[in-house]
Amino acid sequence: MGASFSACKSDPVGALPLQSKPSLGDLPESCAALILGYLDPPEICKLAKLNRAFRGASWADFIWESKLPSNYQTIVRKVLGDGLENLGKRDVYTRLCQPNSFDDGTKTVWLDKSTGSVCLSISSKGLAITGIDDRRYWNHIQTEESRFCSVAYLQQIWWLEVDGEVEFPFPAGTYSLFFRLQLGRSSQKRFGRRICNTEHVHGWDIKPVRFQLWTSEGHYASSQCFLTEPGKWNYYHVGDFVVENPNASTKIKLSMTQIDCTHTKGGLCLDSVLIYPSEFRERLKHF
Repeated sequence: MGASFSACKSDPVGALPLQSKPSLGDLPESCAALILGYLDPPEICKLAKLNRAFRGASWADFIWESKLPSNYQTIVRKVLGDGLENLGKRDVYTRLCQPNSFDDGTKTVWLDKSTGSVCLSISSKGLAITGIDDRRYWNHIQTEESRFCSVAYLQQIWWLEVDGEVEFPFPAGTYSLFFRLQLGRSSQKRFGRRICNTEHVHGWDIKPVRFQLWTSEGHYASSQCFLTEPGKWNYYHVGDFVVENPNASTKIKLSMTQIDCTHTKGGLCLDSVLIYPSEFRERLKHF
């Protein structure tokens, strides 16, 4: 019996093959897809590099459709037209995460890569600014500090009034609206350092600036504050509004005024208006 056992060990012919331990590479693609569905988009993209199963699963339409806004088809038609019918949902998500311009390039919309939430920005050229055509008061200046590559610069004026509006199919949720402003004139970097000329900043510490917004769903918000911190871009919170019906476009009107004519004010850069999901408000403090 011992000899027989010894022969079996030394001659493996006919012996059963040793079973290797299962690994992630053996996971069925359908199971990998179910796992990816619980992750956010950046994590999905990381796991797609792990092996073939996760790479194939990362293209599943049902995963990316759950990450897209509920009314993404309406948003696609608004900013990209009707040319994406044959694209997979991952490609649609990727396209919407890029800055997409509309209204002659004066507005840009994109999805937050991590959450799929809609963000929107209106350039200074997309706003109605009193006196903008008179170069004694306002100028458009080129700068790398704006996503639109230019800002409106106020030299000096008695009556400050900026109005704007946008109509967009926002998904249901709560949104916050901000003005992005800077006291001081931005200029090109010198020796790698940012330069901001604050010589002509004046008048903003006498009376506050008033911000307002109205929506087609009946929401109204207002705030007022003094403009401070020369040489630094700040996000001034106008207020919040709620979108309840994602199947209809929400129209938003907004304004920024300082119309006390007892003094002049100047040295202000107006970059843009931003509309972000309200849960992103803390992010703007670190920009």
